[in-house]
Amino acid sequence: MHALKHTVLALAFAAAPAFAQVSVTIDAAHPGAVINKNVYGQFAEHLGTGIYEGMWVGPGSKIPNTKGWRNDVVGALKDLHVPLVRWPGGCFADEYHWRDGTGPRAKRPVKVNTNWGGVEESNAVGTHEFFDLVEMLGADAYVNGNLGSGTPQEMSEWVEYMTSDSKSTLANLRRKNGREKPFKLAYFGIGNEAWGCGGNMTPEYYTGMYKHFKSFLKAPEATRPKFIASGGNDNDTKWTDVISRDAAHETDGISFHYYTIPTGKWEVKGAATGFDEAQWIATLANTLKIDGMITNNVAKLDKNDPDKKIGLFVDEWGTWYDVEKGTNAGFLFQQNTMRDAVVAALNFNIFHAHAERVRMTNIAQMVNVLQAMIITDKDKMILTPTYHAYQMYVPFQDATSLPVALANNVPYRVGGVSIPGVSASAARGKDGKLWLALVNTNPGQPVDVALDVGGRHIAAVNGQLLTAAAMDAHNTFQQATTVKPVPFSARAAGGKLSVKLPAKAVVVVAVEVQP
Repeated sequence: MHALKHTVLALAFAAAPAFAQVSVTIDAAHPGAVINKNVYGQFAEHLGTGIYEGMWVGPGSKIPNTKGWRNDVVGALKDLHVPLVRWPGGCFADEYHWRDGTGPRAKRPVKVNTNWGGVEESNAVGTHEFFDLVEMLGADAYVNGNLGSGTPQEMSEWVEYMTSDSKSTLANLRRKNGREKPFKLAYFGIGNEAWGCGGNMTPEYYTGMYKHFKSFLKAPEATRPKFIASGGNDNDTKWTDVISRDAAHETDGISFHYYTIPTGKWEVKGAATGFDEAQWIATLANTLKIDGMITNNVAKLDKNDPDKKIGLFVDEWGTWYDVEKGTNAGFLFQQNTMRDAVVAALNFNIFHAHAERVRMTNIAQMVNVLQAMIITDKDKMILTPTYHAYQMYVPFQDATSLPVALANNVPYRVGGVSIPGVSASAARGKDGKLWLALVNTNPGQPVDVALDVGGRHIAAVNGQLLTAAAMDAHNTFQQATTVKPVPFSARAAGGKLSVKLPAKAVVVVAVEVQP
């Protein structure tokens, strides 16, 4: 009965709208840039239980696993078509020495993770284990190198270890450790957050260091990765400006980080659950700021790199709340609610709009940390609302973006804060279908949306709807499907179609247009 109610709700054709209609017009005749599949990339750092326990349990665990990686988690991530995974950090990357994670696990040194909780780092997950994971996922690898506390020699030897097909000592060491052929290393990052935990550098100093390290990173052409520079965060565009000006021919991409905090204050960020509508809209308003930040950084790239060779890689983003009470503050565990799914969808739509330059993003993080896809507890696993948002948006991977215009988009307001009521994005999928994503940011009111595709007759829309009764609705180990997608469809009348979006909803549909 519960599922039936949701399905009936999803059949949202509205012949006589009760609310002002938002018009969404898709210009299918003028396609834009391809939405790189890596916009849906993931991030796994040695942080809390994000890797150990959450994904890696070791080959000897009673929890079903393959090469030490949990079968349930890997299976769920495969269903997201994860295109790329960034590892080992994050701040952890600039204290990570790659040789510690090679050779027999029993003989690997135990270190202290000084960034995240001061816990022991066993180094059980190293280079070979990471590549086992990405190969099981069918994903590409984005490895972040240690510039902060490492040396050019250490970094260059790691790249050689991973990519060389020669009979060099390092390539033979890789073979001795169980890997005959080179790993497929798609991207290599030179440092992380050099403005902060990666070394407290200035953009000018880092750019000199980047070029110094980069000059020693040599790999065969067939296995050479693309190199990523550590860029800025928030409203700072100087990093993008300096790097793209002074190292334009040395980098394939510049990273950018932005976290959504309800209060906008790092000291007291706001709770992941139990929040009021003022915090709901504050969170959405803060996440929408990334649009202007991307625009400003792209302007610097356009000035220094008019040929558009350099990508802007948003390789850390997502919500960041106060940690859950009773958990290790250094583990960054937070609950994941319907609000997070809406945040994710709003960001996806923004990334699509900037597809020409934004060629990769990596949400923080994959399992048990910050805005996670999956939460585990020993042998149990649940999928979060954010997971479902990612799954609904799979058709946008490598799709061709299409211009979308919104009219009569009535703002959603609470107090002095106002944001657009509806967000939309459209694309022509690799499957040839026209895909449309819609988000209703208002948690209390549905909205009617009239669709138009260049004046052509629309037959129907079919897809999925994600919504919930409460703003902070979330899945638990006792109730694992409180928030999950349900079918959504509507048929046109006279070639015109209007759909009613429920409150606080994410919808992704294929639009059927008559010839």
